[in-house]
Amino acid sequence: MTITLHKSAEKYIRRLPERQQRRLLLAIYQLPKGDVKPLTGEPCAYRLRVGDWRVVYDMRDDKIIVRNIGNRGDVYK
Repeated sequence: MTITLHKSAEKYIRRLPERQQRRLLLAIYQLPKGDVKPLTGEPCAYRLRVGDWRVVYDMRDDKIIVRNIGNRGDVYK
């Protein structure tokens, strides 16, 4: 399974403290395991919950593309 981070997701992770960066990246690279739910209204779109953060990603074939990362209230907007 190939995991790719979108440019905005990489930028968000870089702005976090190192400890939180490790926590998010560890959860991302264990996908599709974790607290994952499909997003309604978008086929192939899922969200991963990591504490107060949400990771929105697409899963097609053997590829996972992380589109967005943010706080739980802001990421879906």
